[in-house]
Amino acid sequence: MIVPVKDEEAAIPPFVARVSAVLEGLGEPDGWEILFIDDGSTDRTLPAILLANQADPRVRGLSLSRNFGKEAALSAGLDHAAGQVVVPIDVDLQDPPEVIGEMVAKWRQGHEVVYGVRRNRTSDSLPKRITAEWYYRAHNWLSADKIPEHAGDFRLLDRRVVEVIRAMPERNRFMKGLFAWSGFRQAAVEYDRRERAVGTTKFNGWKLWTLALDGITSASTVPLRVWSYLGGAIALLALVFAGFIVVKTVLFGADVAGYPSMMVATLFLGGLQLISLGVLGEYVGRILVEVKGRPIYVVRERIGNVD
Repeated sequence: MIVPVKDEEAAIPPFVARVSAVLEGLGEPDGWEILFIDDGSTDRTLPAILLANQADPRVRGLSLSRNFGKEAALSAGLDHAAGQVVVPIDVDLQDPPEVIGEMVAKWRQGHEVVYGVRRNRTSDSLPKRITAEWYYRAHNWLSADKIPEHAGDFRLLDRRVVEVIRAMPERNRFMKGLFAWSGFRQAAVEYDRRERAVGTTKFNGWKLWTLALDGITSASTVPLRVWSYLGGAIALLALVFAGFIVVKTVLFGADVAGYPSMMVATLFLGGLQLISLGVLGEYVGRILVEVKGRPIYVVRERIGNVD
């Protein structure tokens, strides 16, 4: 089990207590581990992980050298997790760990990926529910790699799936997209997501917007092609309008040019050009990150027996 954390010192003890009881109930007392990935915490999250490890050596940890983001922390967890199956989960206990038993049952039936699907989003605010709905629909419309709606990072991954994802070299990582791209036999488990038990969320509107951009640009080039089609359509309309002006001038004479209409057309086309340059810049920026070839994360410290 891999658990990315940032400034979650109060959440570590209740999480370990509840999850350990669930994992013990699976019937393999020595066959599990909880691997925390401390993503640049500034509080006492790392000492809390150390205390948990001293109480139970099956609780381990990685401390990253700074905050690299949740996607990088998940990648670090996948790179260092042991075991035949790996379960990413958040420390806030909004995703009930009791569902892991159902996931394991479906895995034993032959599914390599078992993802959790929320029955509803009543624990989210109305704006977040609406934007999440729009995002899933937009992503699945633009991308060939369909993401299950209302499914997060909480899922069970077979070792074969983990190895496929570990082999992917890209630095701009959108993990839900990578999980979808990997394929394999997948199944869903529904559950009710609860309010956060301890602490506060580290995601704000800007981070969610950035994550959405990463998801779309990493999974599809349709936003680039759209501007080719839009440019062609505008050029065709311009030619039609030019022909109309020529015919009108020949038949009825020339009118005095209108300054307001000229400004509207100029500003409209200028705005479209800036938007298209912005979309192109998003992809070029990601190409720059990939070309640099820097590591996705840097490990500063290891707690417990972590390879």
